[in-house]
Amino acid sequence: MSIAGRGALVTGGGRGIGAAIARQLAGAGARVAITARNAAELESLAAEIARAGGEAHPLPGDVAEPGAVEALCAEAGRRLGRVDILVNNAGLATSAPLQRQSLEEWRRLFAVNVEGAFLVTRALLPGMVEGGWGRVINVASIAGRTGAPYIAAYAASKHALVGLTRALAAEVAARGVTVNALCPGYVATPMTEASIERIVARTGRSAEEARRRLVEANPQGRLIEPEEVAYLAVVLCDERARGVNGQAIGIDGGAFLG
Repeated sequence: MSIAGRGALVTGGGRGIGAAIARQLAGAGARVAITARNAAELESLAAEIARAGGEAHPLPGDVAEPGAVEALCAEAGRRLGRVDILVNNAGLATSAPLQRQSLEEWRRLFAVNVEGAFLVTRALLPGMVEGGWGRVINVASIAGRTGAPYIAAYAASKHALVGLTRALAAEVAARGVTVNALCPGYVATPMTEASIERIVARTGRSAEEARRRLVEANPQGRLIEPEEVAYLAVVLCDERARGVNGQAIGIDGGAFLG
């Protein structure tokens, strides 16, 4: 990989997909900053990466707060020298029939899933353009490419993130920066475990049955592993992937072929 020494910021980096991406970026030689609201998780992951010989800086913060984003991005720049790679992974998921979807919850999903990515990208993109090199990777979802019952707010927010990806990719295509989205299906993460708990609470199904329903959504009959998503994120950062731009890449075992 050609990313040794590059500075990378991963949002939602304390657990799940974000943590896996941080580990693999550091393993490929990038200098990594990780942010999330849970400071303890960030400290633990940074220590783990350091023990493995990598570099990771824990920067607690909430990407849905504009003031916090400005401070976070400035600190990431100070710690890393410059931020060449941005992974917008911070996200929320909820489920409810549309008529029971509260406006507050709808707005919170958009604040984190879309506005958070917008705020962090807007803060860091000028440095990438000035340096003539950059990678922005937005972790969307299969829900950003298709729809499903009871996830109108989540699907709408992830569709918006894919739209942001494609528009920005066209905007910076000639400036050495690429922008792509990763669209995984159900991944073996705490977020999916929370989804299973919601299914159990709202339907009365057992946890085993709820999990089976999610597994069956993947034609391969399994949950995607976070490391699979992380691998593609790192590949997109390599110089040999510079021709990949504005794509919404499915990681779902073939569930959506459109």
